Amino acid sequence: MPVNYATPAPQALFPVAGVRLGTAEAGIRKKDRRDLTLIEFAPGSHAAGVFTQNRCCAAPVTVCREHLAGDGGIRALVINTGIANAATGEQGMRAARDTCDAVARMLGCEAHEVLPFSTGVILEHLPVDRLIAGLPAAQADLAPDHWHAAAHAIMTTDTVAKASSRRISLDGKTITITGISKGAGMIRPNMATMLGFVATDAGLSPAMLQKLAKDAADVSFNCITVDGDTSTNDSFLVIATGAAGCMIDSESSPHWPAVRDAVIGVAQELAQAIVRDGEGATKFITVKVGAGGTAAECRLVAYAIGHSPLVKTAFFASDPNLGRILAAIGYAGIADLDAAGVRVWLGSGGEEVLVSEHGGRAAGYREEDGSRIMQAAEITVRVDLGRGAAEATVWTCDFSYDYVRINADYRS
Repeated sequence: MPVNYATPAPQALFPVAGVRLGTAEAGIRKKDRRDLTLIEFAPGSHAAGVFTQNRCCAAPVTVCREHLAGDGGIRALVINTGIANAATGEQGMRAARDTCDAVARMLGCEAHEVLPFSTGVILEHLPVDRLIAGLPAAQADLAPDHWHAAAHAIMTTDTVAKASSRRISLDGKTITITGISKGAGMIRPNMATMLGFVATDAGLSPAMLQKLAKDAADVSFNCITVDGDTSTNDSFLVIATGAAGCMIDSESSPHWPAVRDAVIGVAQELAQAIVRDGEGATKFITVKVGAGGTAAECRLVAYAIGHSPLVKTAFFASDPNLGRILAAIGYAGIADLDAAGVRVWLGSGGEEVLVSEHGGRAAGYREEDGSRIMQAAEITVRVDLGRGAAEATVWTCDFSYDYVRINADYRS
């Protein structure tokens, strides 16, 4: 079960003007489940995205990059689960392109206005004929209020669907931002298997939309880790329909801060939901690293702690074997780090305990205090590097027995 997370109710996910969503059973890999999602956008919509930096990226990632290289005009997304269409060679590229061609014919748009996304098992070929055969049913299901259904249809090993929505008012106009994501394992997005889609009816120029996608990814999906594995298919897309009549074409626009903050808020909720639903997770852990020389070195330390199987298993067991945290800090990659200047705290529920300072155990630290805090479902690890004013935050989870079981059984 996810850590303190439940899928929002359908009525809590606000329709975005200019967006319709439909799902269908295409039998991509398993029967009797909705595994195909079609999202249609009104003419004039634009998209920008950031994608995995894994060199063995999936065919749909390559096609998406190609299609977004133009003006970013977008009419549809098509998303399948079950098969990732990764490490599938030229056949996989043809399958991704054939998918776009089929959607374009059906909607009366150009193939480059369609973006394909896949998630699931790597090294298996996508049954594109089944996918294409399922498209008419997905089209027939299109509706503005089907965000909840789409969030469920893009799941793989997720135990809950992930979605977020909010509205803001700008000069008397209501702007809506709604998004969905999927992911539970193979999670350490390294973007410039997780998928995230956020749509707004605000209008943004292509340059501002790309900046928004990058800014949002940098403080959300690029700050999470479940197991340290960067998937072949990681994709995060922001789509703007402009249907609300509010246009943002520069950072000096008076509406930019509010729209940026709202999109980032939705992206962070979706990213944190992935960690809360990490495969076998029982604890949600926030790693805050401050007083660093640069934000980059703070992130190195935060990820070293968040990735460490030894740290993660200690949290699962509520075992205050906290030397593992110090070890992770030490190997994070800061060559001139002075260990004597590092301090570490554990916190939960408003309580915080100093664990380590001056290169060793803090004088007032008691192991029973550490154990008590580690039994909580939500825990914060705070690190002071004693080097400057930079900071970074990463969200992660523990490793339980179920992580091994889920991944051992993944293809069965």
